[in-house]
Amino acid sequence: MKFFRVYIFPAFYGLLIYFTIRLLHDIEIESLFWKRDWGLNAFEMFCSISVGYLGIYLFRWLFRYCDRRWPLQLNYWTVARELLIISVANQLVVNLVFTPMAAFTDDGLSWADAIDINVIPALYAVIYYGIARSSTWLKAYIDNKVLLEKVTNDHLETELKFLKAQYHPHFMFNALNTIYFQMDEDIQGAKKSIETFSELLRYQLYDQQQQVPVIQEIGYLQSFIELQKIRSTDKLILKVDFDQHLNSQLVYPLLFLPLVENAFKFIGGNYQLSVSATIDDEYIIFNVKNAIPENLGAARTNGIGLENLKRRLNLLYPGKHVLSLIQDHDQFMATLKLTYAQ
Repeated sequence: MKFFRVYIFPAFYGLLIYFTIRLLHDIEIESLFWKRDWGLNAFEMFCSISVGYLGIYLFRWLFRYCDRRWPLQLNYWTVARELLIISVANQLVVNLVFTPMAAFTDDGLSWADAIDINVIPALYAVIYYGIARSSTWLKAYIDNKVLLEKVTNDHLETELKFLKAQYHPHFMFNALNTIYFQMDEDIQGAKKSIETFSELLRYQLYDQQQQVPVIQEIGYLQSFIELQKIRSTDKLILKVDFDQHLNSQLVYPLLFLPLVENAFKFIGGNYQLSVSATIDDEYIIFNVKNAIPENLGAARTNGIGLENLKRRLNLLYPGKHVLSLIQDHDQFMATLKLTYAQ
């Protein structure tokens, strides 16, 4: 294949240009070129083959030059620039050989000859360019797509790490504040709270782009709820119910936490709070329902934690989640449905 491309194809290319020009010329003057002197035809075909070799080798050299000179980027300007260079080089080669050949044969150089000599080789040069550079532009297109995906993934990873970092200061402040006041009344309880806090903190070090079994997330939430109960009022009426079928299903970590954290933060009224999670064939369904003071207003649905959660869900579960936040007088209900992986 390489032998044909290097040594045979340029001759076919030159002859194709010659026969196309000759046929068009003969149609115009109502002549048959094969009835001419075969010595003259052989000379013209030899010149055409020379144009084929010279043109193809020049094109390939220009391709290598363009690749070295400019970065390989697929865009209209790059293609137009290369086509212009190839077209100018092609016209120089063609006119260097074909114009004198037409001028000193038959009835000399006419306007029709000049048009055929300049238009037909230009069209074939454009076709050759499209075929010869197709693999190069396909590679450039793939490389650009890969680079774009890498940049996008890097951006998303950076954003996810930033969103993850936003949880830590608020969580640590509340936990340490709880332990601080607990030490005045219950040293042993404070020690236990520190152990729970360290386990929670260790869990938060998970890479947020790596999925974990949902049972780990549930264990984390149970520890978090136990720590929150310490700083909650005695009026708290808490109900926790996790489906026993929740086990090895994979989810991204710390997506349920903001809903539970906000429930404890805004609880009021009759201080009823329920946390539950169930599973069906497609979704893990997480529900948090808590009583709130009647004069709380709409701020409950627009906190930083919930905005953070919405953004992370859009990044991690695009089109594969449903988040519902409903505030009704003295009650707030949050439901998160996640498509899970086995």
